[in-house]
Parts: sequence; structure tokens; C-alpha cells
Amino acid sequence: MITLNETHDPQLTSWVTSANNGQTDFPIQNLPFAVFRRAGSSEAFRGGVAIGDQVLDLAALASTGVLDGLAQTAAQAASADKLNTLMAMGPHAWSALRAGLSRVLRTGATQQAAVQACLVPQSSVQFDVPARIGDYTDFYTSVHHATNVGRLFRPDNPLLPNYKWVPIGYHGRSSSIGVSGQQFRRPVGQTLPPGATQPSFGPCKRLDIELELGVFLGQGNALGEPIAMQDAEKHVFGLCLLNDWSARDIQAWEYQPLGPFLSKSFASTISPWLVTMEALAPYRVPFAHPPDDPQPLPYLDSADNRAAGGIDIQLSADLLTTRMRDQGAAAHRLCLTNYRHAYWTVAQMVAHHTVNGCNLNPGDMFGSGTLSGPSLEQAAALLELTVGGKQPVQLPDGEQRVFLEDGDTVTLRGWCQREGAARIGFGECVGTVLPARA
Repeated sequence: MITLNETHDPQLTSWVTSANNGQTDFPIQNLPFAVFRRAGSSEAFRGGVAIGDQVLDLAALASTGVLDGLAQTAAQAASADKLNTLMAMGPHAWSALRAGLSRVLRTGATQQAAVQACLVPQSSVQFDVPARIGDYTDFYTSVHHATNVGRLFRPDNPLLPNYKWVPIGYHGRSSSIGVSGQQFRRPVGQTLPPGATQPSFGPCKRLDIELELGVFLGQGNALGEPIAMQDAEKHVFGLCLLNDWSARDIQAWEYQPLGPFLSKSFASTISPWLVTMEALAPYRVPFAHPPDDPQPLPYLDSADNRAAGGIDIQLSADLLTTRMRDQGAAAHRLCLTNYRHAYWTVAQMVAHHTVNGCNLNPGDMFGSGTLSGPSLEQAAALLELTVGGKQPVQLPDGEQRVFLEDGDTVTLRGWCQREGAARIGFGECVGTVLPARA
């Protein structure tokens, strides 16, 4: 488990003044990674780090010589168009780079002039998916989401018997993962309308959000060699926001017996910034299953996981309709939840995924699954918020939503804050629904 160090000091400030207002997602205590280039340019994408309202260009920084040793080697690795090489270097390199960046960005740093020349305003950049995602696995770590959805389809037996014993997941499609700002067409496919005896084909009518976290893997493991719980987080580079859009009507018809297919593979949207596990260290919380539930089997248990396996991350989803946009109205908050409600931790996902010998690779991504909390206001999907469509969401302008309509934009946000630590955040994850292809 990562311990606190000089980079977490809540008293640290930066000579980048926008990092010091107490409200930014990107103070000097955060320093998340992305890949970017100047918008409208033909520049190569390269690694960058957020500081206030700026991006620190790591390719430019590496050329200045202000870093040395492992930090400089890591900065050079992060200068590529994807972060896979940096991810493969492991936690010692990640930590060295973080420490080096913190030191040159602090108030009073003697390297300010050289580093300042490497800053680009966030308002003038274009982001890309930060890694080559070889494989994507979507988990199901919220027992509240699993119970709520199960109750809609199996009122007498909402939670299947394996849920509290094993982290449930399925292998998804990585090619359709896009970065914030993604616009995608409403999917089409087969559905079985209520009361019908044969399916029909056409646009999805029950398009939904899924508020999740994305988990990006760093160093992998050899085929046949499981990752133990005590080592699991050493293989995790960082977390991002993830909207794993879902076509509920297509899913209901296709998912038996093998699980989601076309209902999930049409689009998934992630935020551009990867918040490192080291940056999240001040917000760790104890983890435990309820005492009356089955306790994790030994391969899914460790002292570190019990002491601080949870992470206190506030998560929200906001909806902006076409009419609201045209009227200049603010987006409407759909839900506010927290990752600390998850039934399985990041370490348990890694340990379980590899216990059969499955090999992970740098840049692989996990989805946490929909992160609903215990109350209806914390339901992180419209399927739950509307109780299967029976209670439409009432919007301030008089509109209603049961599921998403064409033109709807959904914005996910995430942040961490507590007494004695600097507030940090994940930026935004924005996606918009376009009409289905004719």
C-alpha cells in the first residue's frame, strides 16, 4: 500500500497560480497523466500532466534537462503518443517522476523559467485515449447496482448466489473506447418488445448510462503467474472516469447465455486524465464485507486491503438535453454516489483476474461496473433511477427522461476531498448521443 510522502503535503503550492484556488481538480498534489496535442494542429500526441488550468508537456520537459535519473527516464517514456511504455516501467518509476514533477512545479522552484515554457493551456488542447488498450474487462463491483437491477428482473431472487463470493466480470470491446467529448450514434440491433413472440430490428429505445471508474494497468504478469493481493496495486497505474453506455433493450434479448455483446460494444467514454494510485493515497478508507456476508476467500484477502482497500471518491452524473442547451440552462444532476460503496476493491479485481494464470499487459483497462450507492439518489444508471422506467426523471424545464434521447449529453465528474488533504479531481467525462444511422 502506498504511504504518504512529500508530494501529498496539503501546504504545497505551485507557481502555476491556477493550481492553488482550492477548487481546481488539478492542484500540485494531483498531477494526473494524459496524452494531448494542440487543438487543430497536426502535432504528434504526447504525454502531459495537469497542473491547474495548464498541461505540462512532458516531451518538452524531457528536452530541458531539469529532471534527472529515473524521473528523466520516465519523462522520456511519457513523451510517446501513448503512455504504455511509462505504464510498463512500474511504480518506482511512476513515483520518481511524480516527485520530480512536484519539485519543479512548487512555489519557489529554481527551474520555473524552463518549466514554464513547457506549459500549454488546457483550453487549447485536444486529448486522445491515453493508452493502447489491448484488452478491456468490465466488472460488476456494486452490490447495490447488482441488487437493484436483479430486483427488476428477479423480484424473488435479485442477487445471484455467486455475487458475494467472486468478483463478476466479462470481457468487453476495447476498439470503441473513446475519450471525453465522444459523440456516438444510437446503436441498432435486435430487441424483443414486451409481449412479442419474435424480435424486431431497429434503433435502441432504452439507451442508458453507467457511471463507472476505469482502472488502467501498469506492469503486467507472465502467463500462468497470478498476482497476489499484496502485490496487486503495484500493477495499477491509475484511475479515470468511465461511462460504459448500455443498450438495455438489446442487452435483455442477447445476454443469455453468454452475456453482453452488441449492447455494450458500440461506445464507452473515458475521461482523459489518469489519476495515479499514489495521488489517491490520502483518500484510502478501510474495506470490509458486512459481517453477515461471506468473507473473501484467502486469495482475495490481505491486511492492507482490509485496512485501506477502499477509496473515497465522490462521483456524479449530469444530463444536458438539447432543449436545455438551446435555452442556455445548466445541466441537471442525475446522481451523486461514492466509490467507497463498492463491494470489491481494485486489488481484488486484479488478483481475481489473474488467479487462473491470465496475463495482463500495460495499458489494459478494467471497468469497475456501475457504482451505485445504497439509496435511489445514488443510483448510477437510468435503469435504476427510473425503477425500470416506472418513475421518469423530472428535469427542471419540464422534460422527463426514462432513457436517453438523441442530442442528450452526459457529463461524469469525480473528486476526492477530506480534512487535512488537498482536494483533487478527475476532470470531466463527456459524451453525446447522436441519432441512429438510417
